Amino acid sequence: MNVLVLGCGMMGRAIAYDLSLFSGFEKIIIGDKDTQTRNSAKEFLKGTNVDVIPVNADKTNEVKKHFQKVDVVISALPYRFNYKLAKMAIQTKTHLVDLGGNNTIVENERSLFSKAKKNDVTIIPDSGLAPGLVSIITRDIVDHMDTVDSVKLRVGGLPRHPQPPLNYQIVFSPYGLINEYVEDAIILDHGKILEKKSMTEVESLEFPRPFGTMEAFLTSGGCSTLPFTYKDTIRYLDYKTIRYPGHCEKIKTFLDLGFADETKMNFEGHAIAPRDVFASLLTKNVPTTGEDVVLLKVISRGIKNGKKRSREYLMIDYYDTKHDITAMMRTTGYPVAITAQMIENGTIQGRGVLCPEEIIPPTPFFAELKKRDITLSISDRSV
Repeated sequence: MNVLVLGCGMMGRAIAYDLSLFSGFEKIIIGDKDTQTRNSAKEFLKGTNVDVIPVNADKTNEVKKHFQKVDVVISALPYRFNYKLAKMAIQTKTHLVDLGGNNTIVENERSLFSKAKKNDVTIIPDSGLAPGLVSIITRDIVDHMDTVDSVKLRVGGLPRHPQPPLNYQIVFSPYGLINEYVEDAIILDHGKILEKKSMTEVESLEFPRPFGTMEAFLTSGGCSTLPFTYKDTIRYLDYKTIRYPGHCEKIKTFLDLGFADETKMNFEGHAIAPRDVFASLLTKNVPTTGEDVVLLKVISRGIKNGKKRSREYLMIDYYDTKHDITAMMRTTGYPVAITAQMIENGTIQGRGVLCPEEIIPPTPFFAELKKRDITLSISDRSV
């Protein structure tokens, strides 16, 4: 089988790198329309068996020809491409895995379920970190417990050495970050799927040294389809983003002033969207390089064998200095590569449009993470 990764950015090259080490694909291709980005990817992937080629995702016919030459396509492109790619995957009978990132786009993809199944195609959106890894963890909780009272998902990508004033590091698209902060968060509360304002319900969260007390607050996107999948199974579920203390209050000030608005304003004869200015300022003034860390904590409560139990998951993943791979690249890109590998080796055989919690078996998935030195600690105790 052959695989094509669309997008030579940080996530795309991490996916291609992982595939070159662990997968059984005969041919691994990665493509992007930007020459500079491709050249950077070539340098990063030097010494691997990955072919780097020009692909313009805006040109449908060009992309379709590439789909017809491979068995699996992985989209590491901005989420706006994914619905179009899903339709193309069905037409060309090519399996597709993507990073998701937008609830509406994922919903549109899921509307293609019957067509995908009819054409014997597997399409898996939301296959990164959150959603993605947290979705599989949630399935593991449901599989383990007899009944589930609550699941609290907490994830954050952070600088290893924070710098004021925001104590943050741009580890993926600033537009994706802004979207998480401004779109409503979806939670599941006793059978009801509710929308709440993001950047609210700030709580403290404890991690081992050197992190100590962190803050977490509601953001959009992390739950994705989980509230719908487990509407009748989990009583309460929410997702919060982890940051160093004080970050939420500072960013919310900018949002309250309108810096995330998409409506263009006239400024000395130029039509400018405040969100574009905000994204540019974040990229210019907030660090984009340096060692990062990804923190994950999932806390669940439920009943097992008639007794109240707590099941907790902890992951702290650091920047790979030897290979120059960020923790966010590792924890987002590698799960996508593992998912594609599971399609390739037959571990995943279901057809249709299915999100990770519906189709990915947790135990072998966690075993694959361990091979990549991504440690997910799981603890059970009575409560």
